[in-house]
Amino acid sequence: MGLVTSRSPLERLDFDNVALRRLPLDPSEEPGARAVKGACFSRVRPQPLAAPRFVAVSRDALALLGLNGEEVARDPLAPEYLSGSRIMPGSEPAAHCYCGHQFGQFAGQLGDGAACYLGEVKVPPGQDPELLRENPSGRWEMQVKGAGLTPYSRQADGRKVLRSSIREFLCSEVMHFLGVPTTRAACVVTSDTRVVRDVYYSGNPRNERCSAVVRIAPTFLRFGSFEIFKQADEHTGRQGPSYGRDEIRGQMMDYVIEMFYPDIQRDHPDRVERNVAFFREVTRRTARVVAQWQCVGFCHGVLNTDNMSILGLTLDYGPYGFMDRFDPDFICNASDNSGRYSYQAQPAICRWNLVKLAEALAPELPPDRAEAVLSEYLGLYNSFYLENMRRKLGLLKRDEPEDEMLITELLQTMHNTGADFTNTFRGLSRISCPTEGEMKDLTEAGPDELKTKQAEDWSRWITRYRKRLSRELEGQSDVQAVQEERVRVMDSTNPRVVLRNYIAQNAIEAAEKGDFSEVQRVLKVLEKPFSSQPGLEFPAWVDGGAPTKQGGSFLECKT
Repeated sequence: MGLVTSRSPLERLDFDNVALRRLPLDPSEEPGARAVKGACFSRVRPQPLAAPRFVAVSRDALALLGLNGEEVARDPLAPEYLSGSRIMPGSEPAAHCYCGHQFGQFAGQLGDGAACYLGEVKVPPGQDPELLRENPSGRWEMQVKGAGLTPYSRQADGRKVLRSSIREFLCSEVMHFLGVPTTRAACVVTSDTRVVRDVYYSGNPRNERCSAVVRIAPTFLRFGSFEIFKQADEHTGRQGPSYGRDEIRGQMMDYVIEMFYPDIQRDHPDRVERNVAFFREVTRRTARVVAQWQCVGFCHGVLNTDNMSILGLTLDYGPYGFMDRFDPDFICNASDNSGRYSYQAQPAICRWNLVKLAEALAPELPPDRAEAVLSEYLGLYNSFYLENMRRKLGLLKRDEPEDEMLITELLQTMHNTGADFTNTFRGLSRISCPTEGEMKDLTEAGPDELKTKQAEDWSRWITRYRKRLSRELEGQSDVQAVQEERVRVMDSTNPRVVLRNYIAQNAIEAAEKGDFSEVQRVLKVLEKPFSSQPGLEFPAWVDGGAPTKQGGSFLECKT
């Protein structure tokens, strides 16, 4: 009798669903939206899609699970498994219960209204030790977004469409390759199932294809996971569904710290000191990730407490945007009328969210101890931000007090002259002397008087920058080596390409017409955002691979 082999590589995944064993599970499997009390997860039944098929797969993300991307892409069963249409052996679909402060107001129970926990896959043998340092749990959680109704769907249908799925897929992956902590995306699946959506809220709805994206992270627990215990809010009157169940809060903290912060668990036998150390590390990671957003010109758009990862990852890609021209007041969310989540507000909003997390962790986290940790946030953020910015400017040999002013004046000059954020920083490594050509690249076209003023602004800043660079050479015996290191570091810190909105939109429009090649091409370019990739940086429909007036290079700023 021959060996029995599985039909699909996804049937070989080794699931170990610890979260469902360690955290309270909703005993009810009643369908429909409802309040879920005393539980962190509810079992769900994903709703199958008709004729599911891949739009794109991320080979790099699938490798986290020990899967070969080419093998998965060829597997006829994979789109079914990775859309929730068929359940993988060992998978236990569930939806997570959480609350959140949305635009500053407590919204009560939210939860996974369209997302579905599939389970936790054991880390395969031989995984990169650096990944294991960032994920000490030894498991990767898989989640499918767009698999249908859950108890937390409220008035929605639990479905996602091609537009939102492609945007989340591409941005999850580019953020990883930019070096920004993030959840990952393994694939996008689309189908013949359709839903009605009013894209522009204009009263003109249209049928769109239901699609799904598979996300991967050590865990998708978030600040809002701990807000299910909140007492009635003084402004909205809403309270968490598990108010009064303090023992579950302690259970959740034990789980998160033991699984994802084992060093803290080991080093702090005293429970209060352990919890303070945990909050301090979450604060540090949050300061780090928002500093990295600022340094790549990324605006999240919906920094509610339910979109803040307990691991300091970028989580939930909705109306995000990478800036084109630098504008500190940049808003990427059309619903954000007050600018609460603007680019320049992000560091302060993340601190506000940490305050809400601290409140949610009390009394396990004493308020006075939490306040002391929160007082460290601004210093942590500034330290991460300056460290990143010095690398972006090639200031590697010494830290000088004037560096902060140099950075501030650069950003002010960029704002005044309409300079493109990504292209400007990428161009700085070419500056050894302020030639006319270099300055021209950094300014925005306009009337002659304006261009002259812009050139003067840039000339002043570049002169100051060159003086600062000259001090990098003091005491250095090999000036050429210092210069080469500076260029190397800058060009590996300042991306050549980012996911500009119009690039994502081009890929979406092609995919909606049945052409998935543009999504795949964009992913391939974004996997190497610091490198020149001749032949890939322009869509296939651009004649000869060269830019045209209607073209779309990754390097162009479209407004």
